[in-house]
Amino acid sequence: MAPIPLQRDTVQRPGTTRAGHAHGPRLASRTSLPGIPLAPSAARRFVRAALAEWTGLGVPAAVGFSDRLADDAVTVTNELVTNAVVHAGTTVDLVLRLEEEGGDEPSAALVLEVTDHHPARPVSGDEPGADPGPAGAHPGELPDPAEYGRGLQLVATLADSWGITYRTGLKTVWARLPVDDWSAPPAPPDGEALRRGLRAAEILAPAARRTERDDAVWDSRGAPAFLAEASDLLAGQLDEDLVAAIAGQLLVPRLADWCAIWLETEGAGPAAEPRLARVWHSEETGTEPLRAALEREPLRLPAGVGPGPVSVPVPWPAHPAEEAREDTPAPPPHPGGRDGAALAFRITAGGRALGTVLVGREGVAQVPEAVASLIEDFVRRLGLAVGAARAYTRQATISRILQRGLLPSKVAEIPGVTSALVYEPSDDGVVGGDFYDIFACPGDRWCFVLGDVQGSGPEAAVVTGLARPWLRLLSREGFGVGEVLDRLNRLLLDDAMEAAEAAALMVAAAGGQQLHDGTQSRFLSLLYGEVVPLPDGGVRCTVVSAGHPLPLLLRPDGSVRPAADPQVLLGVVEDVAYESQIFDLAPGDTLLCVTDGVTERRSGPLMFDDGDGLARVLAGCAGLPAEATAERIRRAVHEFAEQPPDDDVALLVLHAD
Repeated sequence: MAPIPLQRDTVQRPGTTRAGHAHGPRLASRTSLPGIPLAPSAARRFVRAALAEWTGLGVPAAVGFSDRLADDAVTVTNELVTNAVVHAGTTVDLVLRLEEEGGDEPSAALVLEVTDHHPARPVSGDEPGADPGPAGAHPGELPDPAEYGRGLQLVATLADSWGITYRTGLKTVWARLPVDDWSAPPAPPDGEALRRGLRAAEILAPAARRTERDDAVWDSRGAPAFLAEASDLLAGQLDEDLVAAIAGQLLVPRLADWCAIWLETEGAGPAAEPRLARVWHSEETGTEPLRAALEREPLRLPAGVGPGPVSVPVPWPAHPAEEAREDTPAPPPHPGGRDGAALAFRITAGGRALGTVLVGREGVAQVPEAVASLIEDFVRRLGLAVGAARAYTRQATISRILQRGLLPSKVAEIPGVTSALVYEPSDDGVVGGDFYDIFACPGDRWCFVLGDVQGSGPEAAVVTGLARPWLRLLSREGFGVGEVLDRLNRLLLDDAMEAAEAAALMVAAAGGQQLHDGTQSRFLSLLYGEVVPLPDGGVRCTVVSAGHPLPLLLRPDGSVRPAADPQVLLGVVEDVAYESQIFDLAPGDTLLCVTDGVTERRSGPLMFDDGDGLARVLAGCAGLPAEATAERIRRAVHEFAEQPPDDDVALLVLHAD
């Protein structure tokens, strides 16, 4: 399951404190999350992203965020959102505020607010409608941990103050975390931007901290909860190195003091060395010495080892931070296990070995059996995630190579016309159906094409791979614009086309891909045009639109009109005669051509081109050059909805100079 896409609204405004003291900018970020199990992980990502954004703004309190504050904010948010999802199950509203107060004793604090929309199970000790009050107030009796878990006890431990506010149909749980390093002096001006950037990166990818470990929590409830969170975080990750990084953060420090993850190189022989993808230690100073020790002697498990734990020598002493001092010799790579215990686990998926996980605990003779069993279950999930990431990478690589072969390496320049292209295939790892071309023809003619094959994948690739060369061939043979589409339509309906599609279906089926009906993949919407320069400036355009969004003609006065008539899709009806439209593109005029990834871009029930939305945006581009017009349209398409486009986005702008 893919992670929840986040929409973060950040507000920065001046204000005053309750005591009337002036303070710095009030920062607030807010988002809404669906009441599903993925919400806590999305909330954690939201908080880290918001803190990193604030740090980049250069506000002193934000620049002074400590690792502990960032981790505590993420932990508190996770617990509060989890409670809201489990006990309310509704949409969850999350607000993160930075309150910075001046005066004789300046202070700053992070305030977290989590609101659900159905307070069906109020926290015991609080009456509905009661407000626990301002900072320093606490709710009454904490709920029974057996019923509600330890979430609110953890919040009470980490927060300076917290409370619950009831409103009609709403319940808000808030927590206040003091900023402990808010008055740190800023860096010199020439290094300030760099310092802010590095700090923002640290917040987004924090180092693990040592915490007190309690193995008793891995009971019949704790272990399934941990595995559910792990599956949630690992699912949908499309990069194996990111999967390894997340795995390290999950294992350390909850289950181990340190860990290392090796990944086998895909396609390499059995003698190839595995790659040390991730090293993680609960003490930041221990990471590099551990990596050095592991690189000196990489871990290799025997070929017959299964997925269960294998005891191995500990690669270093128990306290690397102390052993790594300059006045102390480097520790031996294997001290015989006297300072701790280490277990290795094979990462597998589909019966194939993908790598190895090594975990260690310091100061113990062995890892508890329950913990070893939990790590084994976790490594199984890690194997599935690595396997899925590799499958996606293979598919995406093949698609990129195929896409490059289906599209022109460069487009021709038309005399007297400036062109701009935007082509953004949807990020689904398969070949898209959109294609484009601009090419020269005999007789001082230039032709342009913008097409969209129904569907995607191998079926669409076959149509694209044949349609574009056919168009070039027919155009250069001297056929008129309408005649070119007449012949292309017949070719798409020809038996040879069906045979080519059948071959593509067989290839795809061998790879286990689910395919659509091949007869539908021949449908092609196409905008095809011919341009001839005029002696007095400008060009004469002849265009035909076969089932395609109509091209729009923009005049310098801001007026916009369609430049073609709608006609039937290619590959649908055999006996059809396509008719072309002719118009002049005078100096200063702009012609915009798009695919349905632009016009049918959705935001809820609305589409981008509803009410001539595309024409309205284009009208605001009067006087702009081709590149600026293309960028403005592209940006408007992306900003129309919170989610990224789920279809290919392609547009072509022709501007008469």
